[in-house]
Amino acid sequence: MKKLVSLTAVGAAALLPSWVMAAAPVADKADNAFMMISTALVLFMTLPGIALFYGGLLRGKNVLSMLTQVAVTFALVCVLWMIYGYSLTFGTGNAFFGDFSMIMLKSIGVTALTGSFYQLIHVAFQCSFACITVGLIVGALAERIRFSAVLISWWYG
Repeated sequence: MKKLVSLTAVGAAALLPSWVMAAAPVADKADNAFMMISTALVLFMTLPGIALFYGGLLRGKNVLSMLTQVAVTFALVCVLWMIYGYSLTFGTGNAFFGDFSMIMLKSIGVTALTGSFYQLIHVAFQCSFACITVGLIVGALAERIRFSAVLISWWYG
C-alpha cells in the first residue's frame, strides 16, 4: 500500500504544469559580479592594451593615429551594437540571424534576466567582445589604410 501511495504522488507531481513547479528566475550576485569584472577586463584590453600595443609596433609619427583609430572604432562599434547588433545576434529569427525585435534595446528592461544574470550586463559583455574584435582588425590595418576609409568600411560594412 505504501508503494502505491508513493507512486501515485510521484505520478500526480509529474502531471502538474511546469510553471507551478518551476522556481522564479533569480539574479545571482556572484554571476553578475563575474560578468561585470570580465567586461571591465576586456575593455581594458581594448583601449589601452590594443591601442598601445599596436602603437608600439608603428613608426613614431603614426602612434597617435593608431590610438585614435582604435578609440573611434571602439566607440562606433559600441553604438552600432546597442542600436542593432545585439538584436541581430540574440533576437528570435532564423538559424543564422536574429530579428529587429530588440532594436535599440527596446524590449530589455533593467531587471530583465538572461539565466541568472541581468540582460543589460550580457549586452555590455558581448559588446566588449565586438569592440575588441574591431580593435584587432584596425591594428592589422595600421599604416596600410586611411582613417576615413576605416570609418567608412565599419559604418557601411
